[in-house]
Amino acid sequence: MSTNKNWKQIILFLLPVIILFGAYFVYPLGFVFVTSFTKWNGISKPLFIGLKNFTNLFQDETFRLSLKNNIVWALVLGFIQIPLAAGMAMILARKPRGWKTFRTVYFLPNVISQVALAMMWLAIYNAEFGILNSLLEIVGLESLSHNWLGEMKTAFPAVIIQQIFYIGYFMIVILASRMGIPESYYEAAEIDGANVFHQEVHITIPMLKPILITTITLALAYGMRHFESTYLMTNGGPAHSTSVMGILLYRNLGALNYGEANAIGAILIVFGGATIAIIRWLFSRNSSAGDTVQ
Repeated sequence: MSTNKNWKQIILFLLPVIILFGAYFVYPLGFVFVTSFTKWNGISKPLFIGLKNFTNLFQDETFRLSLKNNIVWALVLGFIQIPLAAGMAMILARKPRGWKTFRTVYFLPNVISQVALAMMWLAIYNAEFGILNSLLEIVGLESLSHNWLGEMKTAFPAVIIQQIFYIGYFMIVILASRMGIPESYYEAAEIDGANVFHQEVHITIPMLKPILITTITLALAYGMRHFESTYLMTNGGPAHSTSVMGILLYRNLGALNYGEANAIGAILIVFGGATIAIIRWLFSRNSSAGDTVQ
């Protein structure tokens, strides 16, 4: 009797959260998947057309390129940005002179609007008056100066590079975890003759593995849903070379093509979830193999 009473209390306690979760996540998610099989302009009644939206998308070269760009974004943020953030966190954890100032400086871009940051990089990359081309001219490399965002060979790398170095958010997360590692571990290692590099490799990185997996997962998710800076800086150009699925989704919404837009959203959810699941499975498999070896 008491067990049943406890279950009733638990359900009653969780009911508000369940209702909110269902209303603001489960229902919208289901709505996206259901309407992705329809032709719908958002006004008239949706017309079921089966897999036509999906077949049209995968036959579209721009969509395939956008999907590839999203995967590149995810991998770059996950496996370049996170190691940079982790490296900086490990340096700052040693508390060098001015480490609090550097911590603040690196985190500062995270409190600035993405619009402002994108406009700043537009000015830096400007073909005629940009700082980057001016610096190249000053150091005698005028031949390298060109329209960074206007040429297909450099537009996509230029957009990615400006995002990689915003490591502040992940750096703070990793730094907080690093500061929780007892200093006695490092003192014992130093007594045994381990230098700083060996201490970081054999103590810090293994101890930070859970938070590193979490931050890599978050970075992969951010990469798969990337939209703002690319839209503001290039609008997917030139010749769709920097296009991502978020931009295609936005354009379809603007054209009142809600069915295809929701199909893009459904694909984004599935591919994003699959990419993250595969990466986490690889990490967990490596962890199991390492434990077995030990």
